[in-house]
Formats: sequence, structure tokens, C-alpha cells
Amino acid sequence: MAMRGSVKQALLGLAFALAPLAACHAAQPAPSKTSAELPVVKPEVVRKLPHDPHAWTEGLFFDSTGQMYESTGELGRSTLRRVNVETGEVLARADVPMPLYGEGSSPVGDKIYSLSWRDGIGMIWNKATLKPEGQFNYMGEGWALTRLGPNLIMSDGSSNLRVIDPNGFRLLRMIHVTAQGRPVDQLNEVELVDGEIWANIWLTDRIARIDPASGHVKGWIDVSDLHKEAGTTGPDQIPNGIAYDGVHHKLYVTGKEWPVMFEIRVPGVK
Repeated sequence: MAMRGSVKQALLGLAFALAPLAACHAAQPAPSKTSAELPVVKPEVVRKLPHDPHAWTEGLFFDSTGQMYESTGELGRSTLRRVNVETGEVLARADVPMPLYGEGSSPVGDKIYSLSWRDGIGMIWNKATLKPEGQFNYMGEGWALTRLGPNLIMSDGSSNLRVIDPNGFRLLRMIHVTAQGRPVDQLNEVELVDGEIWANIWLTDRIARIDPASGHVKGWIDVSDLHKEAGTTGPDQIPNGIAYDGVHHKLYVTGKEWPVMFEIRVPGVK
């Protein structure tokens, strides 16, 4: 998501509906597990890779060929980029036109759809050239996008995920995300991983593993150790960026202005 710590926190009030979610990585450790709690796992780091430390990561994905793309935010420096995952090199980039604040993105065929934060305007880009080819509109805020079959999943910072038909960007239904019966809001960057929707929870070190059929959180991934290793301590320099390379079956995570991207392995994920 978008703004830097003090302003963003003032807007949101830092009131999270879900008790186990800590505010940021320097706060509380993960709670101890009891039989009533959802499972919490920590990922295994496979590799550490370079990442642009100036990238305010909003969206991260691989296309069907195994090529990584990233969308970044902040006014005046929002971009869409093609990235070499091994070196962190930006192979190609396009600037998001002012006054749009760039947000999440996802491929749709030979196009890339991307959101803006509060303008209700999305952009359609040619995936090969990164040239803009059109726009679409939506109500409310835009935070992140991922694919679910022929449709898109969109987060808006609430506890709801929108299922969108990319043809006309038409709302099909809502997925109400809950953990142990309680709404989970601040859903941010999203990715489809092994049949689950994974979502960073804004201002926390938690990733929710969501059943797309029911909206129930099946478990949590605690990336606080990765956050610490990334060395970023700004209030908004939180984990935000999940990418699953379905061609090579590899998982990657990073964060806002993190100088490193992690290839990870998570127990139970193929």
C-alpha cells in the first residue's frame, strides 16, 4: 500500500480487527501456538537476491514465461518494471503518469492491469513494450491485484477481496476474509500460491494464507526474521511483495525499499 508511516497511521488509526496481528516487525513476537490458534510458520530462506532499495514495492508477479514484473508506488516515482530476478536489474520500466499513485498489478494475457491508490483509475499496459494501452475505473481504493483463473482478485485495504472480470473490470463477487470468525482487514499485496490467496497484512510481518472459496485464513506466515535481515526500520518499510514463479515453482518475497529479495520455501507448499 501507499503512504509513509505518520500520515498513513493517522488515516488508519492503527486499529486492526485481528488481535494476533502485531503492528510492525519490531513489536511483539509471534504468539505461542495453542490448539485454538491458526498455525504460524516461518519460511526457510533458499537464497538472498538483490532488490532495488528505492523501489516502493506495491505489486510483484511472474508471467507465464517466468519473467518477473514489479509495480512501485509513491507520487512522482510510481513505475511498472520488468526485472531480472537474479540480479535485481531493471530491464525495462514505464512511469505511471501523474497524479496517479501506482499500486498493485497483474498480467491478463498479453496485457498488464495496474491500480492506482485513491483515484479509482486503473491502467492497461502492453506487457511486451510496457506502453499504456487503456484505462478502466473502479470504486474505492485500489491496493493489489492477482489472478484467479480467468478473473482478477483485488484488495482495497479492507477485509474484502473483490473478484473481478477483467473484461470491463466488472465486480463478480466478494470474498470476505476471516480468521477464526473475525474479519481480517488491511489486506495488501496478494498472490495466488498453490491454490491459496496469500496476502501481506499492512504494517505487520504476517502473510495470510486464504482459502479462495470460503475466505477463511488457513494459517499465517511470519516473515519477521526476513524483515530484520533486510535491515529496513522505517515505519512503512514493511514486507510487501509476494511472487510465485509457476514455471520453476519458486517463491519470492520482498518489501518496500528493501535492498534484498528472498527466495523462500514454506512447509507444505509445493
